[in-house]
Amino acid sequence: MSSAATTSPSVDKVDGFSRKSVRKAKQKRSQSSSQFRSQGKPIELTPLPLLTDVPAPEQPELFLKKLQQCCTVFDFMDTLSDLKMKEYKRSTLNELVDYVTVSRGYLTEQAYPDVVKMVSYNIFRTLPPSDSNEFDPEEDEPTLEASWPHLQLVYEFFIRFLESQEFQPSIAKKYIDQKFVLQLLELFDSEDPRERDYLKTVLHRIYGKFLGLRAFIRKQINNIFLRIINGFALPLKAEHKQFLVKVLIPLHTVRSLSLFHAQVIRGLLKFWPKTCSQKEVMFLGELEEILDVIEPTQFVKIQEPLFKQISRCVSSPHFQVAERALYYWNNEYIMSLIEENSSVILPIMFASLYRISKEHWNPAIVALVYNVLKAFMEMNSTLFDELTATYKSDRQREKKKEKEREDLWKKLEDLELKRGLRNDGIIPT
Repeated sequence: MSSAATTSPSVDKVDGFSRKSVRKAKQKRSQSSSQFRSQGKPIELTPLPLLTDVPAPEQPELFLKKLQQCCTVFDFMDTLSDLKMKEYKRSTLNELVDYVTVSRGYLTEQAYPDVVKMVSYNIFRTLPPSDSNEFDPEEDEPTLEASWPHLQLVYEFFIRFLESQEFQPSIAKKYIDQKFVLQLLELFDSEDPRERDYLKTVLHRIYGKFLGLRAFIRKQINNIFLRIINGFALPLKAEHKQFLVKVLIPLHTVRSLSLFHAQVIRGLLKFWPKTCSQKEVMFLGELEEILDVIEPTQFVKIQEPLFKQISRCVSSPHFQVAERALYYWNNEYIMSLIEENSSVILPIMFASLYRISKEHWNPAIVALVYNVLKAFMEMNSTLFDELTATYKSDRQREKKKEKEREDLWKKLEDLELKRGLRNDGIIPT
């Protein structure tokens, strides 16, 4: 085995958060493989010289020939077939791993499609069916890939290829494209933890090398997450609770969590409930917990859509929703953020607050609104006076328009009445 494989994931490494029980560990792991050949004839590969045994100018061409040979896929479920050729391919893959690790000048433009072709032929496949309908990595023994002696080296080779100093993403992007990434992501359904470890490394290298694929990769991973967590039913299954405890909650422990508060708030605003007051109260509570720790620089990014939603909540006819939103002004840290940005927030909130102070049916809400208006007035009295004058002026114009509309409708009704009387002959035409 090549020294390049020393960094490979351990065969016994299991993808999961806790170790398997002793009982499970003693069970024999099953093996399966979707790689097979339909023809009954033995496979014969023509032996080629070692890359190091030919002059340097001839090595790139020999490299391509060896890639072509490694496109041949063997049936590993038949343990006795093609033993000599399987070993020859394994040694060739080992040689290729070493070659891309230390050699220079081999990565010609012609090599890129051949490399991607060889990797695709070996790794992209229909995964074997699971022994159980619902595979649980915590409880069930994985079905290991029987073709791993070749597959591992293909992954190892591809990683070294992506990490090569001569690797040029501008050329490779013609072949490592969105279709390639989609096929790669589908392989994460593999039960073999060794393969999933390699896939994580490959995807990470592609994400780092291909800027144009980053947004696509994030979107596809997001789709996978939605597929995983969509459709929870009550009572929650044990694996769903485990997903919360071991995946979702630990995400909050990273030091850079504060950098994502703005995105979290935007997500809450996007899915804000419109017909369920109880959920609105819950959303407001969760929102306050985030605002209680958000960085001022992150707060500025979301203050406008945030307070437009809070303004709508304050105006809610359901007093619990309005009350919960108004309680934000009892939070000292949130108040400090509002005060620092009062020139933006006050104009968003003012009209709703002023109207509620005059019209809301619940006296407790009116009292809370008066406290908020008083706080705004103390924060920025000049702007408060300007907004008050503007609001009153706008209301006067609205009342004038309403009066004009009412007068117009009255005239139309009078004309309609007179026309009806004429048609009835009550008044002369």
